Amino acid sequence: MSSTSSPSPYAIDHLKVVPRRFYGRWFSALVILLCLGFIANAFAHGQIEWAVVAQFMTAKVIMHGLLNTILMTIYAMVVGIVLGVVFAVMVMSPNKLLHAVAAFYIWFFRGTPLLLQMLLWFNLALVFPTMGIPGLFEARTVDVITPFIASLLGLGIGQGAYTAEVVRGGILAVDNGQTEAAKAIGMTRLTALRRIVLPQAMRVIIPPVGNEVISMIKLTSVASVIQFSEILHNAQTIYFANARVIELLIVATVWYLVVVTVFSIGQHFLEKAFSREQRRVVRPRSAIKRVAGELKGEQP
Repeated sequence: MSSTSSPSPYAIDHLKVVPRRFYGRWFSALVILLCLGFIANAFAHGQIEWAVVAQFMTAKVIMHGLLNTILMTIYAMVVGIVLGVVFAVMVMSPNKLLHAVAAFYIWFFRGTPLLLQMLLWFNLALVFPTMGIPGLFEARTVDVITPFIASLLGLGIGQGAYTAEVVRGGILAVDNGQTEAAKAIGMTRLTALRRIVLPQAMRVIIPPVGNEVISMIKLTSVASVIQFSEILHNAQTIYFANARVIELLIVATVWYLVVVTVFSIGQHFLEKAFSREQRRVVRPRSAIKRVAGELKGEQP
């Protein structure tokens, strides 16, 4: 007589595999789709005259404002990068006076709002009625500090304070031993910085500076407060006349997105090109250390 064995308590053959249900994901996706549908319906069937949007999308005054926005971005970033490199070197200088001046510059322009800085430049004539060298050349400050110049000074000098910190971080990211080795073979501090440190620091500096360029495109809109004719100011001038506020704001939004997208693509290819160039260039670190070792009487 055969005896039947009792089933093992660890047997899993009788269990059924049930796929996990992600109800939370489905619910959140549904909520997002409903919100997007509501927004799309509001824009499609709201009180927006899309014919007006199309009419002013390529209007001459809008194109003029777009050009001014792009030019101001480029000019301000050039000023900001030059000042950033100079003050980054100064703030890392062993000279206490240079360090103090650079530290004050960075502290002041990072600590005050950009709009306030721009208004100070625009109203500089209240402090200095004239500019120039007495007896040789003098001009009224109100004629010199135009909305364009005030915007350039406010954006460029303010940007320099932030760029200085970015450059300083890039320099600190490079091994200090390379600077010491460069000094050992007779390079001055500035020569080592220019030929050894900064080329390697660029990999660290370029991405945040690229982001600053993108931010600068949008920050130019602040200049509309002092009547600089960038794209937002010109859009406001139009809707003050025809009362089509949302339509002109959509036009400005579209063009800001286009410019930011183009600059973002350029930043992407610049970073790729620079990384490729860095891989092709032989790093000077080993050569410097070898020469430094030879000067010290060590085997290379």
